[in-house]
Amino acid sequence: MKLTISEIKIAILGGLIAQIAFEAYAWLISPLVFGPKLQPAFLVIGLFKQFAGVTPSYAVAFTLHAIIGVVGFGLFTLMFYKAFRGRAILSGFIAGLILWFIAQGMLAPAMGREFMMGFGVYTQSSFVSHVGMSLIIALFFHYRFRKDQTAGA
Repeated sequence: MKLTISEIKIAILGGLIAQIAFEAYAWLISPLVFGPKLQPAFLVIGLFKQFAGVTPSYAVAFTLHAIIGVVGFGLFTLMFYKAFRGRAILSGFIAGLILWFIAQGMLAPAMGREFMMGFGVYTQSSFVSHVGMSLIIALFFHYRFRKDQTAGA
């Protein structure tokens, strides 16, 4: 699958928009609905301790997770958006579901946490955030790519 520079820029912009929405959700909405704040920087810290033997500061881990959210989520969702031929809801949901499973089903156990963290409230809120981010990105693609098509017509 070939990506153009323009598509990559749109993916990163979509990732940035979704990352800002995620932070609002993680710190403000998740505690009201589910109880815990989502702080994935602790997952990054734990993985670095486990596999690199170093403990990054919270600020470094937070920044690294945010960069992954902006660039990684944007590009990953773009691949599904293109594979599913612009079906925003389907591509966003599937991309988010996969990213949620990677975080909770693979990375969390890699640092010693229970598989899917026992399917507790943190995992449920994490599902909402991963799928929500990818849906925001895919819907942004839908808007931008349609806008670009009509501007060129």
